[in-house]
Order: sequence, then C-alpha cells, then structure tokens
Amino acid sequence: MNLEKLRNIGISAHIDSGKTTLTERILFYSGRTYKINEVKGDGDGAVMDHMDLERERGITITSAATQVKWKDTIVNVIDTPGHVDFTVEVERSLRVLDGAILVLCSVGGVQSQSLTVDRQMKRYKIPRIAFVNKMDRTGANFESVVKQVREKLGLNAIPIQIPIGAGANFEGVIDLIDMEACFYDGDNGESIRREPIPAALQAKAEAARQEMLESLSMFSDELMVALLEEQEFPKAELHKIIRKATLAQEMAPMMCGSAFKNKAVQNLLDAVVSYLPSPLDRQISAIDVTATEKANKNLADGAEPTFIRKELTTSNDDPLVAMAFKIVQEQFGQLTYTRIYQGQIKKGDSYINTRTGQKVRFGRLVRMHSNDREDIDLAEAGDIVAVVGIDCASGDTFCGDGVTYSLENIYVPEAVIRLSIEPAQRDGADRLSKALERFRREDPTFHVMSDPETNETIIAGMGQLHLEIYIERIKREYRCEVIVGEPKVAYKEMPTKEVEFNYKHKKQTGGSGQYAHVVGRIFPLPEDSPVNWEFNNKISQGRIPTQYIPAAKDGFERALVKGPLIECEVVRVGCDLTDGSYHDVDSSEKAFETCGWAAMRETLLKSDICLLEPIMKLEVEIPEEYQGPVTGHISSKRGVISGTDVREGTTVILAEVPLASMFDYANELRSMTQGKGGFSMEFGSYKQVPRSIQEEVVARRRREKEERLAKS
Repeated sequence: MNLEKLRNIGISAHIDSGKTTLTERILFYSGRTYKINEVKGDGDGAVMDHMDLERERGITITSAATQVKWKDTIVNVIDTPGHVDFTVEVERSLRVLDGAILVLCSVGGVQSQSLTVDRQMKRYKIPRIAFVNKMDRTGANFESVVKQVREKLGLNAIPIQIPIGAGANFEGVIDLIDMEACFYDGDNGESIRREPIPAALQAKAEAARQEMLESLSMFSDELMVALLEEQEFPKAELHKIIRKATLAQEMAPMMCGSAFKNKAVQNLLDAVVSYLPSPLDRQISAIDVTATEKANKNLADGAEPTFIRKELTTSNDDPLVAMAFKIVQEQFGQLTYTRIYQGQIKKGDSYINTRTGQKVRFGRLVRMHSNDREDIDLAEAGDIVAVVGIDCASGDTFCGDGVTYSLENIYVPEAVIRLSIEPAQRDGADRLSKALERFRREDPTFHVMSDPETNETIIAGMGQLHLEIYIERIKREYRCEVIVGEPKVAYKEMPTKEVEFNYKHKKQTGGSGQYAHVVGRIFPLPEDSPVNWEFNNKISQGRIPTQYIPAAKDGFERALVKGPLIECEVVRVGCDLTDGSYHDVDSSEKAFETCGWAAMRETLLKSDICLLEPIMKLEVEIPEEYQGPVTGHISSKRGVISGTDVREGTTVILAEVPLASMFDYANELRSMTQGKGGFSMEFGSYKQVPRSIQEEVVARRRREKEERLAKS
C-alpha cells in the first residue's frame, strides 16, 4: 500500500446536518454503491445506517466504517452520530483518524454539537475541511456560516469556493483556485460541467479570490511577493500552501454544496485527497511501558512519574503497534475495529495486549463496509480493519514481538442520568444480564451497577435518548421485556469548608488488637480542579510507617463512594495527612484502612456537605414568535439564558439548565411551539444545588429509602 495515497477521515457534525446523506453520495460517486440510498426514504434506508432502529428514527446511533477509492487514492471513511448521547462514537473515531470533514448546515450554522465536535477535533489535533451543506435550503447563507466558524470556533476559515445562488436558486459552486464555475448534470449530478464564471458573479468571485490569496499569503512569502507585484501565482503552489496550512491546523478550508441535491460532493472528495493528511503526515507517539517502568522504579513518595514516549513509524517492517478503538459483540464472537499505526497484522499470527500482557491470536481479519465484511489476509500500517473473535476492551493497544507500547486512551465523558431496570418475567433475567454485559463492553459511557440496598440493577448513560435506545435494543435483539424505573439525576456530594480530623481506631479483643491513629484535614477543591480527589502525604519523622500510608489512603477513598447526604459519590475533596501514631504490635494495614474510612466518614459530616447536580448546555431552535414563552419556560426551570441569536425568522436560544428539570422537555417544547421547535442538549458541568432544592432532594431520597425498607 502506498501510504501517500491513503486517507483516514471522519465525517462529524451537529444533528441533522447531513453527515449520512453526504457519506451515501461519497459511496455512490466513488463507485462503491450503484444507487443512492436516502436516510429517510421509502427504500432500504442509508447503507451506513445498518441498524433497524437507525433506519426507523432516521438518526445515526453507531459509527460505521467503509473504504472507497477516489481517483488513485484509497479513503477509509467513518460516519459518526450527531446526537450528544452517542458522543463516545465520535470521540473514539476521531482518536484514530488522520483528518475530518466538519459538516455545517447552511441555515443553522455553528450549532451546539458543532462546538463539541470541534473541541474533540482540537483534542486529538485533527486537521479538518469545513463543508457547508444544505445550500439548497431556504435561508441558506454561506457568508454567515464562514463568519460563525471564525467567531464561535476560533478557526481561521478561508473559503476556497463560493456558491452560485442559494436556497431554491442554488445551481453550483465557483472554484476560487481554478476560477471556474462548476455545475452538476445527470440524474444524480455525476457529471461535472466546468464553465467560465457567470458575468453577474465575476466581480464577487474576483473579490473572494483576492481575499483568499491575501489570507493564504500569511503562510507563504512567495505568494505575498506575487500579490505585491501583481503577478499570477501557480495553481499547483496554491494547493501546496493550503495543504501545508491545513495540516498544521492553521486554517480550515471552507467549501459548500448540497449532498441531498447531489451538488459539489466530488469537489469535496478532491479536497480530501489534496489537503487532508495521509498517515505519513501525522506524528503519533506511544508510551514505552518497559522504559517507563524502569525510569520510575525508585520513585519517591508523592513524586510525579516520568513517561517515556516513543515516536511510531509507518513502516511495515517494524513490530506491530495497533489500537482497538471500537468493539461490537456479535453472535459468533467479538468484532474489534483496529487502527494500525506501525507494522502489519497477519491473519493467524499472535500479538500481545499491552494492558493484560496476554498473547492473542488474530484468526480472522475483515475489511468493513458498514455492516458487510470482506475477508483479508494482511493489513498494513495506516489501515483501519476489524478483527473477529478476539477478547479485548475498547482502547487496548496490541504490539508485536520486541515492543511494549501503550497508546493514549480515549476520553470518556461522565454519565449524567440513571434508571433502574428489571426483566418483566423471571425467565428474562439471563437474557437481560447478557444484553447489559454486551452493551457495557461495547460502550464506555454506558454503566451498569447494582444498588446493594434495593438489589436493583441500575443503568447510567449520557442522556434519555441514550438509555432509551439501549432499552429498545434489549427488547428487540434479546426478546426481553423490561420494567424501567423513573430516570434519576446522577447527583454528587462535596464538602464546602475545611475540617480538621484527629481519629483513633482502637479495638482490643483476645490476642493482638487493632490500633491506628490519623491526624490531618480535608478541604474542598476548586470547581476547575482536574481531579476529584487529592491526597497529600505530609507525615514526617516516621510518625506513621510508610507501609501503612497507602492503606489509610484506601480507607479515605472507600468513604468517598457513598456520601452522608444521599449516598452519592463525594467529589472535589482534598486531604492532607499530617500526623498520627501507631503501635508496634497492634497496628496493621487493615487497622489503618478502617481508621481512614471512619475518619473520613466522621469528618464529612462536619464539612457542611452540599449536593452538586449536572448542568446541561441547551440549544433551542424555534420560530421567532415563540421566543417569549420559551425563554420564560426555561427561566422557570432554573435555567440561565446565555445568548440568543435570530437567523432568518428563527430564534436560537442558548442556556444552561439543570438536568433535573429537563425530563420530558421534548413534549413541553412541542406543545409550546405547535411542534415547530427543536432542541439539543449536552452535559456542561457539575454545579452546587441551591439549599432549598437540596433539602427537597434529600427529603425525597430519604422518603424513598424508608418506603423501600418498609416493603422489604
């Protein structure tokens, strides 16, 4: 495989921006499919939305991979979901990709999920092309979207095309590099007709080209000189400047078109090949586990460990380094999507899982095309393939002989909503546990736990839709009817003031007793703290022997699992262990762990503990006439309006609202706006609950607990 002729790209955007529709056009124009399928059509549905649920709802739930060939370049494409509830699908796809297409709606512009996707691209340093889709919609405005990309995303957006018309009058695009008008003929826009720019748009195109050249001259002294001397500049050199600046993430080329009306998708594919990186253009490093362990062998207590990183090559001759970024449990074993960074995977060979240290045999390799697969014998550096029948977790690194490298894992956001679930019939318990175990393994944002007091099974996830989809899948795929409890907010607890502790644990029975003594303080950590728990060992002069300190720390941590208010996790806690004492005979690790647990429990009760609740970022899109009632309704839910924007008779309201008051908001908004309003919501942060509300929550949870105890 010629790596210069390989692209690994993802297609990401806000809900309903046209990602899957665009992917379907890419499949058709590249010859991968012989007809165009629509997301919400009467036919078979989109190729990339292979689940029945996806086709029924017209949304993407799981990311799907395929491989196409455009001209002489192979392109691995991953189509990702837009709903924030399935954000881990976007997260893990971007983790292993080299470049991305950020799709934006020509009317909606930069919406809430566009901001999230942009943040994810920046986290993994992914170069991107921005494609303004739906130019055929009424109210389409390319210039407005370019402005929003610059202001809201902080990107250096440089248009390399401008549209010919907009809305119902959208006919094609003007290529500002070649200075040609592109029109799309044929039943499906498959033949591109290049013509001179229409006279009415000549002046506008020349002004746009001049602006593009001036922006690009920031990256090239030669271009700046050519502009000052008013000389022509070679087109091939312009392509090189755009590619170099895009790879350095110093610019985002802006393009436009309409995937649904089959216009300008071929130009976008040309740009993917011209401007997005090949695996050779990305510098990927991994942690050398063996060297890191050696470097930290004699690490002093409290000292920061050193991580030894090694740059990976893209050579097939070096030992394998590959990442399992997505797993799907199937009837005949696990399907593991894998990105190869270095070396080769050969069918039948064994490789080491760095996390477990186990050798795993790769018995079957497949290339994915949505849900279809094609068997292969060999996969090389830079490629994305799937392995059938191996046992591993999402984020595991596989290495060949001679190296033990670990690639940086995938960022997993916190779950914010939970509910209880149980089978409707007794004989469904086995099927339910199989389903939950499968989904837990596949999706790192889906959590399953059991409540020791009620013996209920609790599932937690990113939002109502997230859990709704899994409940529907349990019913369909496992034929298991379930009873679902009310959705509950995942509250957390936090101390609000500093409290000192001086706790002695003494127990004397026959034989050796238990003795431990700890002195110190706990204090609240700031809201922007990167950690939820901080432990500082400030013991001097051997007041507590070194071997007992980890045990005391474990005891402190164990007490944070259930807080004193409503038995939620306690976060943002700092602890200084400053003094203590021990007994030569009666002290043990067990005694210090028990002492740490009891000391923390007692101290938290005195720390004026408060509740924290998840605050969601809300974006509501409504017709202008409903702005007053909707704004008032958000305020009544303890929401804080952070901004409003009016675009072509549509009002966009941005707000921060507690999740606790957002259940059933979809129905409330529908009835307020006669079904014309839409909204999207994503987790923002945890913030303190007002005292009056906190008292209500605590009283309600205690009442529920008493009722449960009375029943049992």
